[in-house]
Amino acid sequence: MTTPDVVDREVHLPPAPALDTPIVPAVRKSRSILVYLAYAWLIAVIALAALADVLPLASYSIPIGKPRQGPDFSSFDLWLGTDQQGRSILSRCVYGARVSLLVGTVAGLIGAVIGTLLGMLAGYLGKAVDWIIRLITDAMLAFPPLILLLALSSILTPSVRTLLVGLTLLIIPTFVRLALANTLAWSSREFVTAARNMGAGHTRILVKEILPNLLPPLGAFLPVVMAALIVAEGSLSFLGMGIPPPQPSWGGMISDGKEAIADSPHMVLVPAVVIFFTVFALNQAGDHLRSRFDRTMRD
Repeated sequence: MTTPDVVDREVHLPPAPALDTPIVPAVRKSRSILVYLAYAWLIAVIALAALADVLPLASYSIPIGKPRQGPDFSSFDLWLGTDQQGRSILSRCVYGARVSLLVGTVAGLIGAVIGTLLGMLAGYLGKAVDWIIRLITDAMLAFPPLILLLALSSILTPSVRTLLVGLTLLIIPTFVRLALANTLAWSSREFVTAARNMGAGHTRILVKEILPNLLPPLGAFLPVVMAALIVAEGSLSFLGMGIPPPQPSWGGMISDGKEAIADSPHMVLVPAVVIFFTVFALNQAGDHLRSRFDRTMRD
């Protein structure tokens, strides 16, 4: 009796999952709604300041209504009321944003460039250069900031240029210390040592190896510095040592309305709220940029 041939067939089964490599889902970082609101506010303020000349706004120096008039929605220029001379507070807030943003941005950038350069030289070269730069930085930090700004404003003519000079001098030591600390950390890394052993000069090491690693933390710190500069400019304008009239500024608007705060609180409340939201938004943006680009935060 013959038996049929049995044909062996291979059964392909899916590979068993490895027990030692668990599958972990990627962690999604949730962002606060405040970050999106902060960026939206900053974009709106910058856009209004840049397009102020083409917007249907009344002149910031010409009265358009009764003095100290409260908010009135019958006219676009009267939405936020008028000041003690009958000028539109909305128009003055928009044009005042130019001064605050210009002073904060330009002084912050100039101070960041000078402070970063000095901090890199002190941290990389060390010895006498480090000692001299540290001595100058400590001397500038020991001087009261408000006294320095008041002295410059009393000696020089109050103007945007005077504010830029004073605020830049205030912010340079901060960036010197930040750049110095980061330069000391990065100059001892292996890739810097390898570049030095391959014959790279000091300039190439500073520009090609160290500077790209300093830009993320310094750039993330810049919005926080700009917020502090806007507050400093507002303080000087409140004391009458800032931008001379009729050019509006947020601090000057608060100073103009402080005498009528009991009867017309909107004259002080409106520019104060604008300063608060702008400074708060810059601090939120700085924290977000630091958590995203600063490698020391992730490490």
